[in-house]
Amino acid sequence: MSDYQLSRDTHVWSFDSAAKPSITVDSGAVIDIETWDCFTGQVTSESDTVASLDLSRVNSATGPIAVNGAEPGDTLAVTLLDIQPGPIGAGMIIPEWGQLIDKVTSPQTRIFHVKDGVITMNDRVQFPTRPMFGVIGVAPESGDVSTFLAGRHGGNLDDRMNGIGATVHMPVFQSGAMLSIGDMHASMGDGEISGTGVEIGGTGRIKVEVIKNRAAGWPVTETATHWYTHGAIETGGTLNEAIQIACEEAAKLLVDQWGFTIEDAFIFLSVAGDAGIAQSTHPCPGSVIARMGVPKIGACPTPFKS
Repeated sequence: MSDYQLSRDTHVWSFDSAAKPSITVDSGAVIDIETWDCFTGQVTSESDTVASLDLSRVNSATGPIAVNGAEPGDTLAVTLLDIQPGPIGAGMIIPEWGQLIDKVTSPQTRIFHVKDGVITMNDRVQFPTRPMFGVIGVAPESGDVSTFLAGRHGGNLDDRMNGIGATVHMPVFQSGAMLSIGDMHASMGDGEISGTGVEIGGTGRIKVEVIKNRAAGWPVTETATHWYTHGAIETGGTLNEAIQIACEEAAKLLVDQWGFTIEDAFIFLSVAGDAGIAQSTHPCPGSVIARMGVPKIGACPTPFKS
């Protein structure tokens, strides 16, 4: 059972340091949320390409949700208990976006059908769902940041690790944290090289918890086997720069929380960690996002020491 429900009609287009909450909940609350697809219902057939969209209505996020007791310097831990995509999603080729853009005709749209955990692209191509949220974040330290971009507040992290069972630990910058979530994908590959996953609306169930007086510099995603630090660079940045941030964040947690020396952290991440790409649609005006996966072993079983 959930404690609260929030419909997709309650949504935002940016993470705003001055945001007012749609609902306020206590730490430990379970919330059922409904989200739009990233196109906010504008794509219903393959004739609906990016050329026909109102781009001001892209990447909405359901929220904001204020959590009592969350203050700057704390962590808001959001556990993704369930993610249920709807029956129809879409993927796109967008002019001037992506590693293969010079080899294809654009714009184009493909409609995907989702049923019983299987995605159907066409008569020959079917594959399992891998549902996740592309956008998950809190109010930033100052100003407002479009839901299209990623940063220390989270936002459009586009990391496929943010799926069912994962807990996303986000540093809190404003009282209440002001959580918003959206941009569901029935599946998205590492890199999201065309700029879209299987963009789809649906429902999710989340649990929010405040961890007092501990926070990383950037969001950290925890799964059953690993925890993943993140780094993001906006337009004009490189994947190397994003990886640098993710590596530095992982090393800092190993040193500050688990007593590693910086030299041991560097070597451990090289021999046991996994640097990876979350989102790198190149070229693209959005963020380049990297992650560093740290295996859960006895010496560093979670991002934060209890």
